Amino acid sequence: MQRRLVLMRHAKSSWANSLLSDHDRPLNDRGQREAPVMGARLVEAGWVPQVVVSSDSQRTRETWEGLCEHLPADLEPTFTGALYLAGPPAVQQALRGLDDAVETVMLLGHNPGFSMAVHWLSGVEVDLKTAHAALLTIDAPDWAAAAKAARGWTLVDVLTPH
Repeated sequence: MQRRLVLMRHAKSSWANSLLSDHDRPLNDRGQREAPVMGARLVEAGWVPQVVVSSDSQRTRETWEGLCEHLPADLEPTFTGALYLAGPPAVQQALRGLDDAVETVMLLGHNPGFSMAVHWLSGVEVDLKTAHAALLTIDAPDWAAAAKAARGWTLVDVLTPH
């Protein structure tokens, strides 16, 4: 079965309030504009996930709020600290936990970890800038096998809000 993974970096965040922790930083105006644009772009490209697992940071939560304006109303993300500033091992762990009936999953998180994960999975170096999403595919019998397949994934494309 073909498995599809959308790795998306949160939209542009604000540094205006130096009293906030990194985890609590919200989106800035640009990020608030670009998140809904990316939701529409994901739908247009046919990259609609069945499952969404996201970092629990404020900026990923706000990115999700913008994305979901265009995604199916019944799609409920799982927010987890395991994807906060996470890299390839956490991505691998998130994939292992998926139901094998799922074909398309989106992980929403941060850099540099998500760019590193694209490279680890596909062998292709990509700099996921804010609000960018990469689609990777692999033929695998289950998510556990897919998660083990370093360099076995194909980078199909990268969507940007521009």
